[in-house]
Amino acid sequence: MPENASEVTAAGIARLAGVGRAAVSNWRRRHPDFPRPVGGTEASPSFALSEVEQWLRDQGKLAVVPLRERVWQQIADHPAGAATALIQAGCALLLVQERPSLWRELTAQPDERMAELLPTALEQVLTARFGDERVRRESHEGRDGPESRESEPLRSLRSGLRGGAPARTAVVPLLRAVGELSKELVGASQAFEFLLGRFFDANPRQYTLTPPAPAQLMAALAGPAQTVLDPAAGTGALLRAAERPATLYAQDSDPDLAALTALRLALHSDAAVRSRSGDTLRADAFQGAAVDAVLCHPPFNERNWGHDELAYDPRWEYGFPARTESELAWVQHALARLRPGGTAVVLMPPAAASRRSGRRIRAGLLRRGALRAVVALPAGAAPPYGIPLHLWVLRRPDASQPAVPELLLVDTAEPAGAGAQGGGRDRLDWQAVQAAVLDAWRPFDQRGTVDERPGVSRSVPVIELLDDEVDLAPARHVRPPAAGGDADELERVRERLTDTLRLAGELTPAAAGHAPPAPWPATTVGELARAGALVLRAGGSGATSGAPVPVLTEQDVLAGTAPSGTLPEGPDEEPVRVEVGDVVVPVLGGGLAVRVVEEATAGAALGRNLQLLHPDPAALDSWFLAGFLRGTANNRQASSYASTATRLDVRRLQLPRLPLADQRRYGERFRALAAFEDALRLAGRLGEQLVQGLYDGLTDGTVRPE
Repeated sequence: MPENASEVTAAGIARLAGVGRAAVSNWRRRHPDFPRPVGGTEASPSFALSEVEQWLRDQGKLAVVPLRERVWQQIADHPAGAATALIQAGCALLLVQERPSLWRELTAQPDERMAELLPTALEQVLTARFGDERVRRESHEGRDGPESRESEPLRSLRSGLRGGAPARTAVVPLLRAVGELSKELVGASQAFEFLLGRFFDANPRQYTLTPPAPAQLMAALAGPAQTVLDPAAGTGALLRAAERPATLYAQDSDPDLAALTALRLALHSDAAVRSRSGDTLRADAFQGAAVDAVLCHPPFNERNWGHDELAYDPRWEYGFPARTESELAWVQHALARLRPGGTAVVLMPPAAASRRSGRRIRAGLLRRGALRAVVALPAGAAPPYGIPLHLWVLRRPDASQPAVPELLLVDTAEPAGAGAQGGGRDRLDWQAVQAAVLDAWRPFDQRGTVDERPGVSRSVPVIELLDDEVDLAPARHVRPPAAGGDADELERVRERLTDTLRLAGELTPAAAGHAPPAPWPATTVGELARAGALVLRAGGSGATSGAPVPVLTEQDVLAGTAPSGTLPEGPDEEPVRVEVGDVVVPVLGGGLAVRVVEEATAGAALGRNLQLLHPDPAALDSWFLAGFLRGTANNRQASSYASTATRLDVRRLQLPRLPLADQRRYGERFRALAAFEDALRLAGRLGEQLVQGLYDGLTDGTVRPE
């Protein structure tokens, strides 16, 4: 095999064949002729792409390698590295988007001629979108050579095409394929988002990704802005969320990421993009800028942020941050880059609101009216996902406006609708979170005060916060609501609980006498699938670039709740949709939960770690199927055990061979059992609400002992 041949992992093979990774593992075990690993590690081997493609074709599992997979493999195996190849691909896609006729003329040329013409065409487009400040830098400042302020995509382009004609010609097939991919995915921006997503998936620990939902909330809090800066731009998610800006400024310490972010932003909007690399706190690329808004998700808990070198920096208007308070250095940097009256929204760790080492700076921000709001987000909103992060909304003081005497505190750390199991990344109701935050912020921003909403928001006089602690954590100041509401609401909960308990009593099933185990002839789900009596589908794939699509998650099946997840953002990929009568089974944990899809759930996408069984109604009754899949012995014999989890092999689950009429008799009984289970579950939730509500009411005086 040639040394530069493309390799692919098991996950890549699964994408090529349109199956799950478990299927690839089965192929490796069951087929002696499956290609041998050529690289990687024992835990994550890689295989020669050409050998894998040939094997899949021989097995009838692959007719043509999807274009998107072939383009990604070309990028992943590029001799100069995936980041360099992706930058070159992004430059080409920008040319496709900005000057489609010129791109068509170039691609009509032979590879050698196209390689000669490409650098000039690309540089013209990049300079038009990103600017080239080399001449201005030399004539006005006369220091720090011109390369230090050159557009990152321009610098990366020159570096990538510096190898002479043979190297440039070698790039041409990749760029041609990228251009074709933009047609397949209906747009250059969609093609770049797909490739960028694959790049981040391949390097999960190297980059911190700010999810779209908190990015949109931060942009909404900042409001309309012509010029927006992100001094820790990362992947560009925050700037991408800005609404119709004229100019976007981005800086990141990683030159490759700065270039990729610039290309992502340019492909996403018509705004002028100015992207630079470098350590923002030590070497600010936009020193002297005065922008309308700053959006920032800074690195947390950095000790080596420049404390020793920056003691006399003019940005520390509110106090010199301690070595342990890097986040307060970023806050003051954001304020220093705003015009008077401009708004900054910074994602912060919750400890920054109460650490003693930062109380003097927090007090300074309050006294001068620079800090306007602190918002507690639910855990799982953004990395690090395990803690409930805060948003700080700041405004650069304007000498013509008096300081606002109150601070808005909003607490969404306990998201509505999360249920007894709590929130988490897949269960956050971001629409409710965003509505709660903006409904409090917008009137406060206009009037400087807002009516208190217990458990959600409160505007606190600054004078009350200027004590020895200067603790700004919303949970310390926003009064929680009574769990069950007022006395009238608690009475309604009690009445509903009584009705539910009565219903549960009516639905309580009666055992129909003792009988020995029935000697039914049995079959398995796998045999039924091969016979066409049902179709098996695995969940977890799919993405959307449009309206949110509800996702039925593993937790929804276990708790019996409505679909609560959403599809990730990305190029449209059709997910597995559930239909009325489908049976959904979780495959992890060894539980006995099974769900039959009804009208209210139909149309949702199938989430991760779920298996869907779509029965043919002429051969199988859905409730009969679901009921027998719930059997304890059935689950036990179909489960396998790893070191940390139990996994259910759905194909090995058994059920008896019965005529359809008998199936329906059993199905009706199983449906009644499911209704009884739902009533018990609802009664439990109502009972917990009533008990906690009475505790809260008695302790805060809203409910009298008598």
